[in-house]
Amino acid sequence: MKTTLRFTPDGRIDCLYTEAINLRELGRLTVVRATDIRFNDSTQLWDVCHADTGEVLFSHASRSECLRWEHDNLQPQANNSTPSPSS
Repeated sequence: MKTTLRFTPDGRIDCLYTEAINLRELGRLTVVRATDIRFNDSTQLWDVCHADTGEVLFSHASRSECLRWEHDNLQPQANNSTPSPSS
């Protein structure tokens, strides 16, 4: 799994959290979820929802596919200054 860390001008790190890199060695962590994965009883699918707005960003019958989508779409890109959950 490839992990990208992007440092903001004010010194914060923007990344998709993984334990592949021990971020605790850099100092105190503040973790903010970008999405929540919830089972939708009505559609019988797993939904990847924006953590702030609740907007459904992706749906699939497999929770594992939703996790894969999260990883593929929320990983900061080196040439992208602001990550966007809606790809």
